Amino acid sequence: MKLYFAPGTCSLSPHIVLLETGLPHELVRVNNQSKKMSDGDDFRQINPKGYVAALKLDNGNVLTEGAAIVQYLADLAPQTGLAPLPGTFARVRLQEWLNFLTSEIHAGSAPLFNRTLPDDVISHFKKRLFARLDFVENHLGDNAYLMKTGFTVADAYLFTVLNWMETFKINLANWPHINSYMTRIAQRPSVIEARKRETRFPAV
Repeated sequence: MKLYFAPGTCSLSPHIVLLETGLPHELVRVNNQSKKMSDGDDFRQINPKGYVAALKLDNGNVLTEGAAIVQYLADLAPQTGLAPLPGTFARVRLQEWLNFLTSEIHAGSAPLFNRTLPDDVISHFKKRLFARLDFVENHLGDNAYLMKTGFTVADAYLFTVLNWMETFKINLANWPHINSYMTRIAQRPSVIEARKRETRFPAV
């Protein structure tokens, strides 16, 4: 398999999951601006949407959208417990979290990357995002991870997105349970290795 990634983006999530599973894979770095890849080709030939992450399977099929990719990978290594088994209610709970992270945390924070927005608009988006963070904070007050079963693909996703908060000048120390959660996940060997690999990978 090949994972197409760009440092500092949501592709860190499937990268972490790949390392958690131990599945063999290659990395291909993508320049988000030029769409040029580290192998010299145009990323839009892989994913016409033009954004990472994308996972190219050994049979040539390409899977896009992070929430779909991480579930696919988890199902290839069910012994890891990264996702409850398909068809169980626990799996629906995981999908509930993934949808929340995609629509409310990921999409909710994306406008903050736009540095041309007026201050009042930024304030509006932050206020909405803070309400979502409050929800996660309350949940983590009674739970070490998003799912009671332990670390799952949803945690890899949430960790990835919350790493952007420093860029937005949002101090996660204002949410103590989230702050502790981030510190704990940052110490996982898969997370440490994924970040090292993305840092060492040559720029495009």
